[in-house]
Amino acid sequence: MPHDIRPAPAPAAPAGRSTLWLALPFTLVWASAFPAAKFVFPDSPPLLFLSLRFVCAGLLLTAWAAWRGEFRQRRPGLRDWATLLALALLGHALYLGVSWTGMRQLSSGLATIIISASPIAVALLAAALLGEPLTRRKLLGLALGLGGVAFIVRHRLHGGADTAQGLLLVLLALASLSLGTVLYKRLPLRIGLVANAGLQMLLAGLLLAPVALALENPAELRLTPTLLGAFAWLLGVVSLMGYLMWFTLLGRHSASAASAWFFLTPPLGLLMGWAVLGEPLSLPDLLGIVPVAIGIALVTRAPAR
Repeated sequence: MPHDIRPAPAPAAPAGRSTLWLALPFTLVWASAFPAAKFVFPDSPPLLFLSLRFVCAGLLLTAWAAWRGEFRQRRPGLRDWATLLALALLGHALYLGVSWTGMRQLSSGLATIIISASPIAVALLAAALLGEPLTRRKLLGLALGLGGVAFIVRHRLHGGADTAQGLLLVLLALASLSLGTVLYKRLPLRIGLVANAGLQMLLAGLLLAPVALALENPAELRLTPTLLGAFAWLLGVVSLMGYLMWFTLLGRHSASAASAWFFLTPPLGLLMGWAVLGEPLSLPDLLGIVPVAIGIALVTRAPAR
């Protein structure tokens, strides 16, 4: 991600090989976080776990940024801290706090599908706040992606295993993530990539800590091998690697083009939920993948010149 991110419209970059090599691992890592969360719930309150995860990830990334000399190049000013706080709240604390709370009443596959609809909200917000054009090609791609996701969601909800409260919480998480994505491009934050990610996560962990202590019982935390394994994966792979890849994608592409890769997480989330957690997988789930894949291609493809 360039250090100088200005609040100006960004043209969509072509989805070439360099983008694919970054975006495909990102979607795999991102989708894996949802089934991994299911291993946390039996042994830890969700908000307490997230707070510990974010604080640890934030400290590690901030230390790495200091070692790289990012703070010597430019230290965050007062406006930077205000921006970091807003992004930490929307893109980390609120997004994962409410989605994890909702996932206790939803399958990991359905939660993945709902969050993957963020390109729709991001495209609309980016058009309003960033001036990113909603071309016919992009609108068609978004419609196909949304249609594929809606097809899968409709089928899954008829199963009756998920609750309306859990669904509403994950929808709130979707709104928070989408707004945070657009604000990341809109607000003038000019610090290094690693420092940016580290400080956001550290602030998110500190924001979640008092909420977790007020609403949850720390005595319910049990350091089982399963919990420690989930912590290692979510900290090392998702928080450290995944968020760095996400911020890099956002730095290289427009907000709507970068977020379009979320459309790829439904099939991955469904497959991971089936393979790891034994969650059901059916033909309608697989059929919904087709318009999703076409939608990604349309949204991320460079415009004709």
